[in-house]
Amino acid sequence: MSEETKDQGTPEQPPTTADQTAPSVSLENAPSSDSPEASALPSANAPDPTAVSSETNVNAAKPAAAKKAAAAKPADGEAAPAKAKKEKAPALEDKPFEEFIQQDYLPALKNALAKQGLDDAFVSLEKQKIPVVGMSAEDCWQVIGRWQNGKRQFNLYFPKADINGPRGFSCSDSGSKPSTVEPFLIDERRITLDLMVFGVVQRLNAQKWLALN
Repeated sequence: MSEETKDQGTPEQPPTTADQTAPSVSLENAPSSDSPEASALPSANAPDPTAVSSETNVNAAKPAAAKKAAAAKPADGEAAPAKAKKEKAPALEDKPFEEFIQQDYLPALKNALAKQGLDDAFVSLEKQKIPVVGMSAEDCWQVIGRWQNGKRQFNLYFPKADINGPRGFSCSDSGSKPSTVEPFLIDERRITLDLMVFGVVQRLNAQKWLALN
């Protein structure tokens, strides 16, 4: 009886291309055995962030605008940054004295006098001595109003070149010099453009020098 031929089994097949590349891919993407590390390979539980829309994939990469908004949002327990307050525009009366008088007060006063019938009134800012006997000989800033060819005149005095400082008022008729200087708006805490105009109109009205009297 002839010796039975031993079953050599299925001859061993050479490895495929997939079998050759799989180990290296796994090694490159597999976490190290020394320390835990997430794999970069997509899985069923963690889809590839760049391959799926952010609407359906919670792991999708966030747009730059969303990242910026998240960074700007205060953490729990932290107060939101205070909004910058809009700076208030400075008042007309806060301008330098000469600038305020020339640019704002004189035009407003002339307009108010014209409405009271003094169409020929001329108002100006001048620095000169107070035209009253016994007063200081030093020059003083004055708002001077003249009409009827200079026959009638009023003077508004500012010794300290400050509308909120000491103020005086005088008036004269027929070219004569005033005899006294009276206080002007002494009961007001803060002087405004409208108040300064009203004060002169009121004083001239008491003098019965306005056309409406």
